[in-house]
Amino acid sequence: MSGYNRVTEKIVEELRRIAGKGNVIVDEEKLEAYSHDETDAAEYGHMPEAAVLPANAEQVAAIIKLANREHIPVTPRGAGSGLSGGAIPEYGGIVISLEKMNRLIELDKANMAAVVEAGMVTNDFAQAVQDEGLFFAGYPMSLQTCLIGGNIAENAGGGKAVKYGVTGRYILGLELVTPQGDIVNLGGKLAKDVTGYDLKSLIIGSEGTLGIVTKAVIRLIGYPAAKSDLLVLFKTPREAIDLVPVILSRGLTPVSIEFMDRLSIITSCRYLNESLPYENAGAMLLIELDGTNPDQIEEDLIETGKLCESHGALNVYVAEDRNNIERIWNVRRNIAEAFKVFSPVQSLEDIVVPISRIPELIPRLEELGKKYALQIPCYGHAGDGNLHATLVKDPSMGMEEWHKNEKACLKELYKITMDLGGKISGEHGIGIKRRDYLQNLIDPGELELMRAVKKAWDPNNIMNPGKIFAPFILF
Repeated sequence: MSGYNRVTEKIVEELRRIAGKGNVIVDEEKLEAYSHDETDAAEYGHMPEAAVLPANAEQVAAIIKLANREHIPVTPRGAGSGLSGGAIPEYGGIVISLEKMNRLIELDKANMAAVVEAGMVTNDFAQAVQDEGLFFAGYPMSLQTCLIGGNIAENAGGGKAVKYGVTGRYILGLELVTPQGDIVNLGGKLAKDVTGYDLKSLIIGSEGTLGIVTKAVIRLIGYPAAKSDLLVLFKTPREAIDLVPVILSRGLTPVSIEFMDRLSIITSCRYLNESLPYENAGAMLLIELDGTNPDQIEEDLIETGKLCESHGALNVYVAEDRNNIERIWNVRRNIAEAFKVFSPVQSLEDIVVPISRIPELIPRLEELGKKYALQIPCYGHAGDGNLHATLVKDPSMGMEEWHKNEKACLKELYKITMDLGGKISGEHGIGIKRRDYLQNLIDPGELELMRAVKKAWDPNNIMNPGKIFAPFILF
């Protein structure tokens, strides 16, 4: 028993009075879209009892107060593009979708900041500020579908994190609806602020368990005037990864250093019918450079290329025009899609280890793949050690065997990751998918501190329950 109350017809009527009849969904067919994210719907999905699409923070606050009074669970939702089950209403209740709160409220060039509602599509926001010569640098790889609020909830990262960092670096302020339904403002248009606890940073990455972000103040920078990319093939993963600290120690600061193992390269290139001579390659790096001075970028490009050649690169491909840049990035972007053609059943992981330990991880993945009859391609962000080691089900394997092998393999994978000094999630979050593993891998003292924060902020445990922590905690 969850201990929560059901959404009754009376509650539905109250929701309609708050948000408007057309913004409250109770039809089961329409609710299905709010029952899952990008994880396996059959394994993790769960139907909500109602979905509400509020228009402003005041409506969100009123819904939360109602849920608190009636002890009904609430699940915040952005685009549903998450990969950890963070937006899945495991205990039913009410989904609050911020999709209609999608305005760019203010573009403040004097303070190099923007005020934006949490439901704005990240790509729309990035394009809007780019049209003004400005740059939102903290966006993830899935920027075309994800929403700003979801990026903040997960502290989303991506391919540009080596130089620019992750979402949290660019969040100056937040408008937050607390689990009690209060509207508070954290931070603001300030470059420096040590006025009390940094509650804003506590919210960033909290996966919607401590409140609902309705608005954000985002730091902007100037848009880079020049960009160049290198696609570099190596014989072994060790040669590829050993180059990463060499590049960084020379004072070069690439935007991205993306890593792909042999299995990822072959599968993506064949999927795209790409003609790169990958036959002898055991690994690939995709290195992007950008800046405000085209001449300096050209010099850095040449130096980086020479470093690659002197450290065993089989081939170095340079892309400076838009078409060629897109061509080589397509190899990286389409890895997941390529494996879905082979098998749609996967477990996409985002482990993170110290950069120097990546070569030790690759052979261990091969061993796990053989042990559990799975393909485990490894690709991701070599510049910050965040890798997508993806468990891919063989089409001939039955689902019962898949679930058994997946669970056992993940247990070993996470243990290996921790032994290498890593963590089980670098950007996708814990959500439902990884919470049971987390309980056994995190320091008990750290876990209790997290629980204490959750209890203090959300004493009725209505805000996105079941995420991060073990299934149900009734305080």
